[in-house]
Amino acid sequence: MPHLIVFKKSLSQPFLNSPFFCQMMSSEHLTCGWLQQLLVVLLKLCLTFAGPLRPLNGTECTAKGPASYILVFTGHWSPQAFPKQYPLFRPPAQWSKLIAVSHNRHFRLWEEGAAASAGVQSFAEVGVTVELMKAAKEARKRRAVGAMQRTAGIPNGIGHSSTELVMLPRSSLLSLMVKMIPSPDWFVGVDSINLCEGSRWKQEVTIDLQPYDAGTDSGFTFSSPNFPTSPQENITKITSQMPNHPANSFYYPRLKELPPIASIMITQQRRSSDRHATMSNHILPNSIIPQRFSATPLDCEVSPWSSWGLCLGPCSRGGVRHRTRYILLRPANAGVPCPELEEQAECVPHSCMKRQ
Repeated sequence: MPHLIVFKKSLSQPFLNSPFFCQMMSSEHLTCGWLQQLLVVLLKLCLTFAGPLRPLNGTECTAKGPASYILVFTGHWSPQAFPKQYPLFRPPAQWSKLIAVSHNRHFRLWEEGAAASAGVQSFAEVGVTVELMKAAKEARKRRAVGAMQRTAGIPNGIGHSSTELVMLPRSSLLSLMVKMIPSPDWFVGVDSINLCEGSRWKQEVTIDLQPYDAGTDSGFTFSSPNFPTSPQENITKITSQMPNHPANSFYYPRLKELPPIASIMITQQRRSSDRHATMSNHILPNSIIPQRFSATPLDCEVSPWSSWGLCLGPCSRGGVRHRTRYILLRPANAGVPCPELEEQAECVPHSCMKRQ
């Protein structure tokens, strides 16, 4: 029975051709030349599979140098597009500061379907960035994060803010978050978009944004009081029908999908020798033509009917009884109008109240 011998990658071609090797590997059934060819093939396969691991999802960027971008965040949170429970005061609809991080595949700022980190929870609930920035700085020590940027908040639901980004080939992914104010733990953002394709940087990227629930607070409405989710849930996208509850501020059962509540535009800039001020922390009120979305129809919502009242007067001679309901949500943008709020019916004997 032939012996099984495992050779290391350090075996050289001269050794394989030596008489000693041929004598060592000879057998009554196999020739030295055949064994040499077989081992050469095996060694090549070993060297191939022992090579370095390639990045997942095609994230490897082979661009020769960095790229400069301008990132513009635009809020579309208007009472026309999102009329239900639109926050008008204490506080009115607005956006927090934007947090943007360039990184590689070994770092995630946030991820849909995963649990929110302590930093994401703190930012999504109260807008505090300390834990998020701390985690990014620790990852930068491992060269998993390239740069971190912040912009000023936007004091209205509609508006723009911008910042300059310098992307490096080793950290060509971009993630960002902006908190919705007021909200329990809702935010918009992007997760690990790649601004590099092979050896080239992308010229422009535009993305419409939808709201996300961080899964750490169970409030249904913009102004819900603090109600921690226990146990904590994963980050999920908020849609027109999920959460499937009429009390939810984004519940629009007539819509297949929500209109974009915000968007980002990332545009590559030509690098010049002239130094110019960064656009970080700038609010741009007139530099971009605002997008116009069709108004979202909001149907009237009313309470259930009250119980029937008692009749005053003779039941057999035209007495009537009444019941009422009240408006929970007034219609907007050509939504279904409110129905009658009061109803009357003829009295029946068991509902009569005799006068004393």
